[in-house]
Amino acid sequence: MSSKKKLVEICHKVYAKGFVAAYDGNISCRTSNNTVLITRSGICKGDVKEKDIVEIDLNGKALSGKSKISTEHKIHLIAYKKRKEVNAVVHCHPVYATTFALLGEGLDKHFLPEVFLTLGKVPLCKYATPSTDHVPKSLEPYINYSWAMLLQNHGAVTLGKTLDDAYFKMEKLEHAAKIILLARLIGKPRELSKQNINDILKISASTYGIVPDKRNI
Repeated sequence: MSSKKKLVEICHKVYAKGFVAAYDGNISCRTSNNTVLITRSGICKGDVKEKDIVEIDLNGKALSGKSKISTEHKIHLIAYKKRKEVNAVVHCHPVYATTFALLGEGLDKHFLPEVFLTLGKVPLCKYATPSTDHVPKSLEPYINYSWAMLLQNHGAVTLGKTLDDAYFKMEKLEHAAKIILLARLIGKPRELSKQNINDILKISASTYGIVPDKRNI
């Protein structure tokens, strides 16, 4: 499957899942030529077709496609510039994760082993006016090691080694946010203890093939 076809598939998935509404969100991937394919501005992700994908360089200059570049392409470019292992970025406004962003809370406590291993801490990036240089700057404290970040009063961003990886991280983030919010409505969720976390770390590489970054634990 071509990169453009895959990008279109992921766009349709995030819309079908309700991670975006109307024209919200933007999705991108890095090409083998170290350029970026990104959704154009002002289109519903459920309606995206290959012609709606724009190719840009790492400075944000359009290389192909006549459509307007997404106004939030800077979120994507900072990830590609800072992290050579990142090849895809998904930016959405998922309901439950964004609820925590509105409350001014990151998801930085560990409750679920699977989330701990795949996402680690999910920090809250301070509010910044959308489409401005302040947005990528708000990511800077975490961009070198985080795979998922909440944008205060805005939404969420996930990074991945592939488009599927970035998408599944967004799906995992929203699923975890929903569980944690529901648990808080009923009572006080139990956090994983330090011993629980150490036990998970002991088997994470051999069992799951995952070695978490210590900065993200």
